[in-house]
Amino acid sequence: MSSVRTSVDRYVELRRNLGFRMEPHECLLRSFASYLEQHKAAHITTVLAMSWAQLPTKAQPAHRARRLGIVRLFARYLSASDSRTEVPAEGLLPFRCKRRAPYIYSDAEIRRLLSAAHRMRSRAGLRAATYTTLIGLLVVTGLRISEAVALDESADVDLERGVLTIRRTKFGKSRLVPLHPSTTRALRRYLLVRNRVHPTRTTSALFVGEGGRRLTAWTIRRTFIHLSRQTGLRGPTDRCGPRLHDLRHRFAVTTLLHWYRRGVDVEQRLPRLSTFLGHGHVSDTYWYLSAVPELMRLAAKRLDLLQGDPS
Repeated sequence: MSSVRTSVDRYVELRRNLGFRMEPHECLLRSFASYLEQHKAAHITTVLAMSWAQLPTKAQPAHRARRLGIVRLFARYLSASDSRTEVPAEGLLPFRCKRRAPYIYSDAEIRRLLSAAHRMRSRAGLRAATYTTLIGLLVVTGLRISEAVALDESADVDLERGVLTIRRTKFGKSRLVPLHPSTTRALRRYLLVRNRVHPTRTTSALFVGEGGRRLTAWTIRRTFIHLSRQTGLRGPTDRCGPRLHDLRHRFAVTTLLHWYRRGVDVEQRLPRLSTFLGHGHVSDTYWYLSAVPELMRLAAKRLDLLQGDPS
C-alpha cells in the first residue's frame, strides 16, 4: 500500500472521528491515490492534482472545482508531515455556484396543492392523508424533504411536547424544531389513519406509503410533480417548475417578511432562523435578503430609517 493511500486512510478516520461525513470524500481520495500510483508519484503535486480534478474531460466546472477542493484539504493535512506535498493554490479551477432563484408559493397555491393531495385516491385514504400532512409539515416548518422522510415516530416525534428532533442532517448537525399546536393535531390525525391501515408496523418511519414502508424522497418528488400539474403550477408535460424545496424557501422568506413588517430587529433574529433551518452558516440565511426583491426593499427601507432618511 502506498504512503499516500495510507495517509488517505488516516485522514478519513481523523475527519470522521471529528464528526464529518466522509463517504463521498473517501471514495474520491482513494481514486486520487490510485491516480498518483499510476503516475508513480510518491507525493502530491499541483500538476497531478489539477489533471486528476479535471477528469473526466467533459466534466462540468462545478465537478472539477469540487474534486480539486477535496484534494486541497487533504494536501494541507498531509503537508504537515510531508514537506514535499504541494498544496494547490486557491483560485485554480474557480467556480462560483449560482443559486437558483426561489419560487415563493402564494397562500392560494398552497391551498390548491393541499386540496389536490386531499383528493388523491388510495387505500382507506392513507395516500391522501400522507401527502396532505407531509406537504403541510414542509410548509410550516421549512424542513428539507430528506429530513421529513428520515423522521422516526418514536425517536424523533414528541407530540406531547410538540417537538421534532432532526438528527445529523446536511451539515452533520442535529436540531429541535418546535411545532404549533395545529401541526401536532394534524400529525395525530395522520397517525390515526396510518395506524388504522397498518396496525402492524414494519418500519419506524413516521411517513409511509400504501405498502407500509418508509417513503422515499424520489417517490415524493414524483408525486409532487403530478400534483403540480394538476394545480397549474406546471404545464401538463413540464419537467421543470416550482419544487418541493421551494416550500422551504417560502418558509424562510415569509418568516423574514413577517419580522420586517412587525418592525422587529431582523439582524438580531437571523441567527435564530439560521439555526431553525439547520443552515451551516448564517450567511446561507442572509442569501434570502438578496434573492427576494421585496425583502431587499424592506431591508433598504429599514437601513434608511436607521440612518435618519425619512424618505
